[in-house]
Amino acid sequence: MATYVAAALFLAVPVFSACTPLPSSLTIPTNAKLPDPFKLYNGTMVSTKAEWDCRQAELSTLIQNYELGTYPGPPDTLTATQSGKTLSINVGANGKSISFSVSITTPSSGTAPYPAIIAYGGASIPVPAGVATITFSNDDIAAQSGSGSRGTGKFYTLFGSGHSAGALTAWAWGVSRIIDALEKTPGANIDTKRLGVTGCSRNGKGAIVAGAFDSRIALTLPQESGAGGSAAWRVSDAIKASGGNVQTASQIITENPWTGRPFDAWVKKITQTPHDHHFLAGMIAPRGLFIIDNNIDWLGPQASWVAAKAGHYIYEALGVPDNLGYSQIGSHSHCQFPSNQQTALTAFINKFLMNQPNANTAVMVADTTYDQAKWVDWTVPKLT
Repeated sequence: MATYVAAALFLAVPVFSACTPLPSSLTIPTNAKLPDPFKLYNGTMVSTKAEWDCRQAELSTLIQNYELGTYPGPPDTLTATQSGKTLSINVGANGKSISFSVSITTPSSGTAPYPAIIAYGGASIPVPAGVATITFSNDDIAAQSGSGSRGTGKFYTLFGSGHSAGALTAWAWGVSRIIDALEKTPGANIDTKRLGVTGCSRNGKGAIVAGAFDSRIALTLPQESGAGGSAAWRVSDAIKASGGNVQTASQIITENPWTGRPFDAWVKKITQTPHDHHFLAGMIAPRGLFIIDNNIDWLGPQASWVAAKAGHYIYEALGVPDNLGYSQIGSHSHCQFPSNQQTALTAFINKFLMNQPNANTAVMVADTTYDQAKWVDWTVPKLT
């Protein structure tokens, strides 16, 4: 018999006006399998793309309330100036202001305005000729220097050290402000319709969350992001329970303030949450998502593969299965991009950033196995 847990939704998150907002409290069935992305909270099964828009809004609401904390709306004011390689951004909210900057390296070939990849801490993937690199010092926005650094950084200067958002959400909000600034500075020569975001390891967690929260990002490229990124919490817990050496929800909150304050109450009862990390893919869909992975135990490669397969079902339902790709190849050091993932990376960049829609992005490969019956008990609709 299923057990249920009542949970208060204490964060105000906007949903699409045509959809029914979630109630102020939820009754969630305990579920060891990955939650059904196609089932609205009211029990309605999604059958159209319009209904998927409503469910996508629910996914965002749920992941904010249970794990990541509130993703704030646009600031009250934003100004930007560009000088050489530096884009300076000034943001005002709640009567307070902050300033930060990013570095823009434009390519030596191609034609302006250029596509660009926003790289957390600098790019660890090879950025091809013709694509600009925007280096984002995400630690400046929200610190990740141990669990005691929660509430530290310029995001919290604006919103208060007690804000519910963890660092991943704060960084994503910062990425959105970078895009705002680029839209205001055509002299930077960046095409804001052709933007990607990337990062590796802890910064890879940030990249996939940024892609989930801002629909202006055409291509999301998380690299070896593991727990809190591409990996499913439920699968990681199961691996840990069977003796595996993998990062889990219970461990991650003791390491760094990546997740939001709401998550602390749920890390030991993940099966009682209404979400898991295939929902991030659902928030990104149908935009480009290429998950670059490595076969390192601590990263939870099996958990990432299961979440990627579940996310891929969402893309299949939307009729764009090749817009999500996954490549898990081991036998290389952490965050060292191997040459045998280059073809797939190039294809995704060509398709989503270089105006080559026919590039072959049918990539779903892994070193680990996938047991659908163990993790998925829902069917995939064909959305009309």
